Amino acid sequence: MATLFNLQGHKALVTGGGRGIGQAMAIGLAEAGADIVLILRTPSQTETKEEIERLGRKCWVHHYDLAVKEDVSALVPDVLAAHPDVDILLNAAGIQRRFRAEEYSDATFEEVMQVNVSSAFSLCRDIGQHWIANNVQGRIINTASLASFQGGVRMAGYAVSKGGIAMLTKALSNEWAGYGIRVNAIAPGYIATDMNADTRSDSNSDYYKSITQRIPMGRWGDPRDFKGPAVFLASDASSYMTGEIIMVDGGWMAR
Repeated sequence: MATLFNLQGHKALVTGGGRGIGQAMAIGLAEAGADIVLILRTPSQTETKEEIERLGRKCWVHHYDLAVKEDVSALVPDVLAAHPDVDILLNAAGIQRRFRAEEYSDATFEEVMQVNVSSAFSLCRDIGQHWIANNVQGRIINTASLASFQGGVRMAGYAVSKGGIAMLTKALSNEWAGYGIRVNAIAPGYIATDMNADTRSDSNSDYYKSITQRIPMGRWGDPRDFKGPAVFLASDASSYMTGEIIMVDGGWMAR
């Protein structure tokens, strides 16, 4: 059974691994034996690389800004020139911008779409071309959200982008299953990360309490809760799964 979850000999390209859920998933893949190619926007984010190397795994860092289309276009060709053996893609980068729908500007909407879904599509397409041409049975893990299924409030751009990620995952899984390329996604619920630090700063607020009380498990998730699902989807343990979206939400969607 242990061999099913063993990622030794694999190399993962990870976006959004500088902090939060993406960081935990990158470290989880390394703990399972994978070497990691990190895509970071900020050079000062060194914690993930240091932790992966403490595990005895290799980690390379490349700096690109997923909000810049030219960076996204160059990313996969540049990375594959240095790491042609990448066989896992983990799209964990994402941003949130909260405004009422009637106040949501075109520029803000386009920024959210670019980072959250357009860049993910480009990376999937570009690495998929490489894998198909070289007969690589790769694994793609996208990051969806509760917002892939629920519209939420004051998050129109985010909800549209995460709905897009869900359908991108399913569309690519249909087209690429015949090549042995599996495409799945993980959908976080309410997780304690920097993205929602303001909400969690007042645990006595009615809003915070209403969220926590609705979660059947009675707590917000921790980024470390995503290590297992990421390793599962990257490994042979999920060899007959594609096009699936795994909820990691403490039971939120089941309620």
